[in-house]
Amino acid sequence: MDRSCVWLLLFSAFLLAKSPDCERARELYQRTEYRESLGMLLPIAQKDAATFGLIGQNYFMIAEYKKATEALEKAIRMEPNNAGFFHWLGRTYGRRAELGGPFTAPSYALRAGQMFEKAVALDPSNKGSAGDLLDFYLDAPGFLGGGMHKAEELAAHIARTDPAEGHYALAQIEEKRKEYNSAEQHLRRAWELAPSQAGRAMDLAMFLAKRGRFDESEATFDQAARMAPDNAKILFERANTYIHEQRNLEAAKQLLQRYIRAPLTPDDPPRERAASLLKKIGA
Repeated sequence: MDRSCVWLLLFSAFLLAKSPDCERARELYQRTEYRESLGMLLPIAQKDAATFGLIGQNYFMIAEYKKATEALEKAIRMEPNNAGFFHWLGRTYGRRAELGGPFTAPSYALRAGQMFEKAVALDPSNKGSAGDLLDFYLDAPGFLGGGMHKAEELAAHIARTDPAEGHYALAQIEEKRKEYNSAEQHLRRAWELAPSQAGRAMDLAMFLAKRGRFDESEATFDQAARMAPDNAKILFERANTYIHEQRNLEAAKQLLQRYIRAPLTPDDPPRERAASLLKKIGA
């Protein structure tokens, strides 16, 4: 292929990535309007890797995991060094493992771990990939690639670039071991290292509630809410905590109703989860 043809293909891919339909689809995705985003993307005749990637993310968000897998695998074939595609494919296989039967779930779980590992190898600085890989190491049995030793090594890797996140990772490991005092110390240290991050306070509040220390949990949730009054995820997690502990159910109802009305992003729990929790408490 001569250089002019190569240049033309690259330029065409650039135009596609910047096309109005793709930009509009990305805006819709960010507003959690996933089906509308798909409606813009699917008719595109010549899809590039970014388009297939966004199609896969949209399908993931509406729980069509087989279609998400197919789209993300196409994206990876076109861009085999894109860490983000591997991360999303790992998340997709993870959900398929959760929902799969005894014959399919193990293979899906194994694939999820492999995809997360590939994502972290390609982009070691990505906290989302590292966090999902840590969860996999803590939850998956050894024969599927999980293990506490791997989790410890990953936590050390995370700490080198983000000390606060490293302490959060260590807190998860210690909680898994039921070393609750040590887990609490790591959560508090994470907050000390990142005092402006409301999520650090929220993590501690959720942990304290699980330990039955409700007054301390409430005070810490209040601090998180004051730090980030527009953070919808705090509303959801506080309500979810109340429901899990079977207390303050009227407050949980009000928090979830506020959450459903709030502007959400793909990083927030879906509104459907909030609606399911409301149904659970008879609201």
